[in-house]
Amino acid sequence: MSTTTEIAELHHLIGSLRRCVTSLKAKYSDSPTMRRIVNDTERILNDVELLDIDAGELELAAHSIVTSGEKIPIPDTPYDTAFWRDVDDEGVGGHHRA
Repeated sequence: MSTTTEIAELHHLIGSLRRCVTSLKAKYSDSPTMRRIVNDTERILNDVELLDIDAGELELAAHSIVTSGEKIPIPDTPYDTAFWRDVDDEGVGGHHRA
């Protein structure tokens, strides 16, 4: 299934959702719960419209991944301790010298 077909199906399903939400709103009036559901439905529609706009860019990005194949060796030997002299340990609070 192509992206265009999937997005068209989403628009169709959101249309059905909006009809159901409108029917429920008529039944349960303007309660906080119904306002939240109406807002959620509109947010979903807006998100799908943004996805529709960005779908072309997303497809291009998915097909333009380039791998170099070059491997950079990382030695197993320990680093020189001078390399870490002024570095704070993250999450430990650091070691501030006066």
